[in-house]
Amino acid sequence: MMEIEERNFDETMMSVMTKLDDIFSCVKARNIINGERLYDNQDLCLMLKLSKRSLQRYRSLDALKYIQVGQKTLYFESDVKKFIKEHLSKDTTGRENFAD
Repeated sequence: MMEIEERNFDETMMSVMTKLDDIFSCVKARNIINGERLYDNQDLCLMLKLSKRSLQRYRSLDALKYIQVGQKTLYFESDVKKFIKEHLSKDTTGRENFAD
């Protein structure tokens, strides 16, 4: 059986705990980059009551900025707010319109 000195064990455990703290911090902040929240397609579909196809159309028209990370499409909160302010409005019937 291998014996570990108490000092080496304590150093190793501190190192493991530090790494676990780093990983846990990353998991908690996974949807935040540089202090700004990121939304995915599902987030925006629910928030804006739009289909995934509508989001694709807005991206294709360069009306909604996005970034691609692997296969995932992400949107910065500031870009979403700008998009809402500039492009989504309600007409007199209460339907959302895309403003050119």
